Amino acid sequence: MKDWNPANLGIIIALLVLLGLNAVVIINPGQAGVLSILGKARDGALLEGIHFKAPFVSRVDIYDLTVQKFEVPAQSSTKDLQDLTARFAINFRLDATEVVEVRRKQGSLQNIVSKIIAPQTQESFKIAASRRTVEEAITQREVLKSDFDDALSKRLEKYGIIVLDTSVVDLDFSPEFAQAVEEKQIAEQRAQRAVYVAREAEQEALAEVNRAKGKAEAQRLLAETLKDQGGKLVLQKEAIEAWRKGGSQMPRVLISGSGKDNGQVPFLFNVNADSKG
Repeated sequence: MKDWNPANLGIIIALLVLLGLNAVVIINPGQAGVLSILGKARDGALLEGIHFKAPFVSRVDIYDLTVQKFEVPAQSSTKDLQDLTARFAINFRLDATEVVEVRRKQGSLQNIVSKIIAPQTQESFKIAASRRTVEEAITQREVLKSDFDDALSKRLEKYGIIVLDTSVVDLDFSPEFAQAVEEKQIAEQRAQRAVYVAREAEQEALAEVNRAKGKAEAQRLLAETLKDQGGKLVLQKEAIEAWRKGGSQMPRVLISGSGKDNGQVPFLFNVNADSKG
């Protein structure tokens, strides 16, 4: 006891604290840990809570199980051999029951993205794009995305990666096809305009026919009316038309007749002309 140094007590306490900290690991919600002893991963993921491990000879790699998002480019040829490029935003998370295999085969999250998700995204896009023409890929984007989602989910599932959602951030095609699409749209607009003009002309012609039919019917009724009056109204109508064609000035005339219904022709006498003579 003569050689006992009180400072040694502090060293012992520090070693015990260090040993205790190294023997305990805390896994937070949304995380999973993989325990490795002497570099060998042990089966069974460590889920949230406090876990004990052998100090100094073991380590715990912690993986984030919350939703991760990465944008991945892809390129493919369509069924009609047109180049199509895209960029996908992929939301995914790791399967907690598979993190040990992820640790053994892939290692870090960066490796998962670069070695698994990126190439599988490329292959899945090739599958989806090869089923349709470039025009169908553009006009049926939701169908293209659905095929891509199915292919990607099946391919990543075996790696312990769960695809939650994908979205097409960008979808591009060759400049030559872009020009062809524009020319086709212009041609379709012209065709639609021609159809509209043709329909308008057809409606106008139909209106003319209806107006002609109405005029003919009116003339027929007028002829029947004049015929019923025994010809008297015909002569009166002709006298009025002759006056209208002669000028716009109202003539001063005397109209004489011998009765209402005796059929005699009315006599028009120009007062001004007589008075001058």
